Amino acid sequence: MNCTRRNFLQAGSLTALGAGLSFLSPEIFKQRILANITDEDTKLIFIFQRGGNDGVNTVIPYGDPEYNTANRPTLFIPRASAIDLGNDFAGLHPRMAPMMEIYNHPNLTGLDGPGNLAIIHRVGYAGQSKSHFDSQQYWENGAPGDPAFEEGMIYRQVALTMNPVENNLVAAAMSNSQMVALKGPLPVPTIQNAETYSFSSDPAESSKFIGRLPSTPQGPDGGGLLGAYGGPRDFADKPYRDLVYDTGLALTNSMSIVQDAVAQGPYEPSGGAVYPGGGFGNKLAQIAMLIKRTQARVLGVNIGGWDNHTNQGKIYGRQGNLLAQVAQGFQALYRDLQDQWDKLIIVTMTDFGRTSKENGSKGTDHGHACAMFVAGGRVRGGVYNCDASTWAAGDMFSSQGRYIHRNTDYRAVFGEIFTRHFGDSRGMLEQVIPSYAQATLDNPGDFEPLNFLPA
Repeated sequence: MNCTRRNFLQAGSLTALGAGLSFLSPEIFKQRILANITDEDTKLIFIFQRGGNDGVNTVIPYGDPEYNTANRPTLFIPRASAIDLGNDFAGLHPRMAPMMEIYNHPNLTGLDGPGNLAIIHRVGYAGQSKSHFDSQQYWENGAPGDPAFEEGMIYRQVALTMNPVENNLVAAAMSNSQMVALKGPLPVPTIQNAETYSFSSDPAESSKFIGRLPSTPQGPDGGGLLGAYGGPRDFADKPYRDLVYDTGLALTNSMSIVQDAVAQGPYEPSGGAVYPGGGFGNKLAQIAMLIKRTQARVLGVNIGGWDNHTNQGKIYGRQGNLLAQVAQGFQALYRDLQDQWDKLIIVTMTDFGRTSKENGSKGTDHGHACAMFVAGGRVRGGVYNCDASTWAAGDMFSSQGRYIHRNTDYRAVFGEIFTRHFGDSRGMLEQVIPSYAQATLDNPGDFEPLNFLPA
């Protein structure tokens, strides 16, 4: 195989862009702000529920008399069928029983358990969009109202504090397409499948093509693509010269890291963990493998299918089947990553909630506030924003007479993760979420700390 930079960049899906790496200004690429180095052991897994999950049938507000068969004739779940969350107000969808292994605690349910699952209802943002494209963009870029902004909020946390220039697999999207949440000037790989994240299905051929770094920086004795991009740099007067070299090196090095992890043998989960079947569960298992076998710290994954305008189902329908996958995934990660549980956060995201009243097609339409789940060894478990002190009778229709009004801005949830889990200062937080300072001034109540993590 003739290995040249020109051939590499002409390789179609194997180009940097095809692998999920971004090209922007070389000056931006070369910056190493690193004003706030985080604890190198802290990790984050985020799960994006694409399509807008119905929070009302996920975390069910039984304390609101408007949750009834009149408003939800085919979707109403009797209280006796739901899972008691211990606050005499809210119940969890019955298909999410595996998550109780993380939620249970003597002070919450009277059952033994770690109490490490925060269930957060009524999450959204001011000026809530009901467009899938716009709202997903806002959750990912951290800038509601700016759908053209293509840089990710979680990317900025990685770029500013975790040095992806030196660790080319510090973060990755386990996805079939690039996630805006991890998109930005510095290269963050998008991996469809760890086993095939390379240039060839043949391990020996792939290893030869990837090659080796030179023994000294930009030295002449490297091999393959690592040697080509890590070796002497020609065309000194060409624009974007360093960007092309560094991006090619980052892409190739990330492939080498992943293939070294795969080469350690078939992955066997620990602690009796059983991941859900299908693509979502397979990607979660690969995430666990990469966390154990590499220095990866931030990994994202999608699970689609939540846009249930018709035949949503109540327990064993479309939504229930998806909730079961998410719950089993949380349980599997909890069991599998016990040795890292105190350093890990798992968090869900979704476009928006759904209408509080069932539509004429036995489904729900695009709404406002949604529900989130946050788990991890330092998480203070419990139900947030869905109890008698935060939810008045009729609040199911508190926004425009159709939706649930938010109590908490999603940026406040991530702000707590960035500051209390990763250790960001307030100044760093406002670089990671540039809209944070103004949003707190505009709607201070949306940013009252929930304290699901200790300060």
